[in-house]
Amino acid sequence: MPRRVSLPGADELFRPTQDDDEPAAGSPKPTAVPDPAPDDGGTDLDRRSSGRVRHDEKMTVYVTADELFDLEHARLALRRDHGIAVDRGRLVREAVSIVLADLAERGDDAELVCRLAPS
Repeated sequence: MPRRVSLPGADELFRPTQDDDEPAAGSPKPTAVPDPAPDDGGTDLDRRSSGRVRHDEKMTVYVTADELFDLEHARLALRRDHGIAVDRGRLVREAVSIVLADLAERGDDAELVCRLAPS
């Protein structure tokens, strides 16, 4: 006669195991560099990407095979040549942060404007 195994229900399997405000035991609490307040003398170049924090928003970006290859090549070069291990998402968030800071700082002369402006 086969034995039936009793498993917990879906509510128990997928329940939250910790509060969102508390990091898991043994893991460092993620931090992000806040944007400078306008009155503290900080510039837009002080802005940093969110880094390694939980992200609540998602955006899908389609790239060509060559662009994906170049992105992966850059990720591996950072790891090999500089000892910086990052995933593709973090690399893209940093790149976006740099481009947006350049746009805020340089305006019409920003690299993004030059690349996107009609020829």
